[in-house]
Parts: sequence; structure tokens; C-alpha cells
Amino acid sequence: MKRIYLAGPMFCAAEKSYNEELTKLLENAGYSVFLPQRDGMEAALSGDMSESERAAAIFALDTEQVRKADAVVMVLDGRSPDEGACVELGYAFAHGKPCYGVKTDVRAAERGMDLNPMLTGCFKRIFSAEEKADAFAALSEYIDKFGL
Repeated sequence: MKRIYLAGPMFCAAEKSYNEELTKLLENAGYSVFLPQRDGMEAALSGDMSESERAAAIFALDTEQVRKADAVVMVLDGRSPDEGACVELGYAFAHGKPCYGVKTDVRAAERGMDLNPMLTGCFKRIFSAEEKADAFAALSEYIDKFGL
């Protein structure tokens, strides 16, 4: 079973819900998904760690999971893409992982471009639509034809 690392913001109920729906889509397509909000938070919640120890533990766990993944899917919504997800994307790209983006936010990043070119250059494909259902449908159709 192929392993997918899902990168994206996870700091409010709406973001977490979106990530869970996307994870369900991927898992229903037969992929094993590492979802940091579900599978990685034990590092942040465990024991008597200082802030720097927690940060180091989260970084180590997430980069390890990116290395183990066969591909990365990144949620690109928000005023700008999530900083941590951008690091995960760059790490995945540097390790030769195919990267895919999902975007439903219509705000432009800079100079009329939808996203910063340093991000778009990392992606094999971005599934972009104003409606989540349309973006998810495009991703599902791609998975059915080509896989991730």
C-alpha cells in the first residue's frame, strides 16, 4: 500500500475537518495516509518536554514520515500556504517525492500569480477549484487514472 503524507494547516476546526475529508478520500482510494493532526501530535502532547524539545520531536517525526512516504499531498488554502507544510513540501521535493497540491482558495499570492513560483515548481500536479467538491473530484479522477 502506498503511503501519503498529508501536509497542510491544522490549527482550527475548519482546517482539521478539511484535512480529515481529504484523508478519507485518499484512504478510500487505497492509500495509507500520515495525517499529522491525527498521527503526529503525540510528540507535542507527551511527557514533560520543553518547548524546544517538543519542536525538535515534531520536526523529527514529521520529516521521518515524509521520508517514508511515497508521495506528498499538500493543502494550499489560506492567505498563504502553511509555513510548516511548505517546509514539508521542500523536504519531500528534495528527496525526490512526487508532490501534489489541492487548492480551493481563490486569493492570489503575488503579482497576479496564484501561488509563489517556488512552490508551484515542486508540484507534479495541483488540483485547483473554487469548490472543495470539484477539487476533490479532480484529485479522485487523477488517482483513478494514474495513481499518486
